[in-house]
Amino acid sequence: MRNIIIVNVLASQIFLGCFFRLNINAYCIKFDFSLEKNSKMKKEGDIIMNLLKRRILQEGIALNQNVLKVDSFLNHQVDPKLMYEMGKAFKDYFENCGITKVVTIESSGIAPAVMTAIQMNIPMIILKKQKSKILSGEVYQKTVHSFTKNLDYELTLSKKYICKDDKVLIIDDFLAYGEAALGAISVIEQAGANVLGIGIVIEKSFQPGRKILEDKGYNIYSLARISKLGEGIIEFVEE
Repeated sequence: MRNIIIVNVLASQIFLGCFFRLNINAYCIKFDFSLEKNSKMKKEGDIIMNLLKRRILQEGIALNQNVLKVDSFLNHQVDPKLMYEMGKAFKDYFENCGITKVVTIESSGIAPAVMTAIQMNIPMIILKKQKSKILSGEVYQKTVHSFTKNLDYELTLSKKYICKDDKVLIIDDFLAYGEAALGAISVIEQAGANVLGIGIVIEKSFQPGRKILEDKGYNIYSLARISKLGEGIIEFVEE
């Protein structure tokens, strides 16, 4: 028998073993005593993480400390089966947080985000990076700087597709300096909605994005965490 109690709170994230997880950024306390299911989910998550790491090592091209090309399965050509498994991992991790919408930024985050939304059976929203003739009427906007591409862009979200009652999971392909995630958070919170989690496919852990977001209380779940990146060098965080 599985017992979960959810209580509204506001503090920072605390982990106390596998019996108790207090996810404050999600504004909920979770008491989950289903150790068998937790163990199975962790094992499945580890398999997906290892599969992704192998693909990165086999097919990823590290150009320098800032640029990792994964065009063969994520950014240009897409491996649907891998995206499906990643969506399952995100769903399993965040499924008890009461998520009502998945949000991503065009365009490389779309594939893992839509697979996550399918498995959670909820809508997905794509934040536009530039003004669109299709998006007319009232919108939320935030200017974001890309350190990788060294340019600014305007994140845009139509007010028709989000409300103050929404509980949002952000899915993105990369986390580096955290600018994209902070921009997405800004347009979501302008609507009065809550960001309950951030799912990342590939995290550059040697850059400050995770710390910046965690210091603000957000719950980050990354499938692959890179500790070192350089020309021809890809190393992962040991977990």
